[in-house]
Parts: sequence; structure tokens; C-alpha cells
Amino acid sequence: MKRTFLAALVLGCALMAPRTARAQGEEATLREAPQVRTVVERYLHGLKFNDTTSLHSAFWPDARLMWIKRDGSIGQLSQADWYKSFVANAGKEEEGTLGIESIDVSGNVASVKVLEVYPKSVYIDYLNMLRIGDEWRIVNKIYTSHPR
Repeated sequence: MKRTFLAALVLGCALMAPRTARAQGEEATLREAPQVRTVVERYLHGLKFNDTTSLHSAFWPDARLMWIKRDGSIGQLSQADWYKSFVANAGKEEEGTLGIESIDVSGNVASVKVLEVYPKSVYIDYLNMLRIGDEWRIVNKIYTSHPR
């Protein structure tokens, strides 16, 4: 009887441990998600209004943007090169709906999926973020797009 009780106790503790760790992880996610969301909203504002100041505040300076080109090779842009594409339309509001699809936070890393629906195209961005000190920043972006 003692062995059965002891085995049940050990099994119960083993089954509860992952749930406790998961619950703690979920608490951390809930605590960090608003900070992550704030950074991503600056990113979305930057896109919507061609505002490189907002983009600068959201991205780590060495962040890269990557995608698959039509020929199947990897395309890559630095922040400086990407910001050049906003100059002609600075301050102009883009038509379209931009929003956060999901946020996943684990400790000091986060991944955010963003959906951008423009009149002629749809973009899906995956933003990888790090908490650097007390601040969250986008350290890279991969994306895909297709005609609407």
C-alpha cells in the first residue's frame, strides 16, 4: 500500500511540474506581451504613415529584412537601405489594414506575426524580437507577399 501511495505521489508531482513551469511561462508572456505589442504598434505606424522615425524606434539598428525573391534566392535589406524606400512618401498614409495576428513570448525572446492587407497586395511579416536590457526591439523581419 505504501509503495502504491509513494508511486502515485511521485507520478502526481512529475505531472504537476510541467504545468507549473508552463503556468510561470504563461505569466511571463502575459507580463511581456503588452511591451512587445507597443513596439510592434510603432512598427505598424511606421509602415502605415511612411514614418522612418517610428521604424527606427522599433528596430535594432543592425536588423535585417529577408524574403524569398521570385527567382527563389534570398533577398536581404539593411535598415538603412529599407528606409530609403520610404523617403518619397514620407508622412503619407497608406491605404490598407495592418494588424497583429499573434504574439509569442518566451523569456527575453518574442515572435510576432503581422498581417498587412493593401488594395493590391497582402504581406505577412514575422518579426523576431529580443528584450535588450529593459527594451524590446525587432532584430529581424522575414516576410512574404502575394497579389490580392
